[in-house]
Amino acid sequence: MVFVGMDHGTTGISFTILSEEMIHFKIGREKLSNKKVSAMEELSNRVDIGDIKLMAITYAMGDGISAITPLEMVKNRGVISLGGAGKVTGGGTAVYDEINDSCIPTVLIPGIHRGLPSLDLCFKSAYSHHASAEKISISYNAYLETGFRNMIISDISSNTVSILIEDGRIRGAMDACIGAMGIIHGPLDLEMIRNIDDGLKTANECFSHAGAVKVAELYTKVDFAKDKLLKSYQSGDPKAELAFRTMIMTIIMEIWGLAGIANKIDGIVLTGSIGSMNDPYNFFDSIKNKVEVLAPVVKLPSTSGSVGSSQIAKAVYEGEKEILGIKVLDF
Repeated sequence: MVFVGMDHGTTGISFTILSEEMIHFKIGREKLSNKKVSAMEELSNRVDIGDIKLMAITYAMGDGISAITPLEMVKNRGVISLGGAGKVTGGGTAVYDEINDSCIPTVLIPGIHRGLPSLDLCFKSAYSHHASAEKISISYNAYLETGFRNMIISDISSNTVSILIEDGRIRGAMDACIGAMGIIHGPLDLEMIRNIDDGLKTANECFSHAGAVKVAELYTKVDFAKDKLLKSYQSGDPKAELAFRTMIMTIIMEIWGLAGIANKIDGIVLTGSIGSMNDPYNFFDSIKNKVEVLAPVVKLPSTSGSVGSSQIAKAVYEGEKEILGIKVLDF
């Protein structure tokens, strides 16, 4: 049997094909936005579409649904709004529509927001939105791979989101616009809020330049930002070095903050293209050394989002009715 998972990420759309072996591939956002490639064609080049028993996908904020939902039951692609901070830019929309028009049985994974029953009431009260949908996929992959029932997961890449899992249920998370920095995205500080109020920038423009790129004063397309920052660091640019140290500081603060309210922590999981990196900049050890006093620290590869989605597809097909406290609707 074949199951497919999709991770709708900032720099591109990642797929994992789960069968006797695991196959990963990623399509860059620029290619998708320019319609240079078809996601379904890329998928069919790697697997017989007719063999896919179930696909589980993520899309954007995922705040329009509160359960793992069959695609045919989803309205407005499972989102409340297409604008504002973290707005949809088009590449993932094309993939969603391709999948929706296909014959593949598919479920949509929700984001982490105040509509989820598993969330702690204080988190619901404090924040309307906590994380986009692929963070549930990452959390499920971490849950299966580590066996931790109580953990903090920090997904560090274009943005950084840390999730609190207690007794195998998602209890809360710190979204990128209020918590730690990633490479691209970060918290909206007072200066940015004033710029928005004054009409100088949109919320999305601020959000999309509030991460390490802000410190490094780097202006480039999302797809190239990480590589350009790493090259600048390797060339001895002090702004790039400061950007990474600042980013790491905010992530360590976020993990310690969640640890302070957790009932128990069995482990801490770092993942994402940055969270799992040791070279050319040792992000993993830089964070691990500051938080391992709390609990054992492990890392997962940057494919954990799409892998987790494929694992959710398999679990749902096999009859699982709840994933990390999130209900599964019949399909």
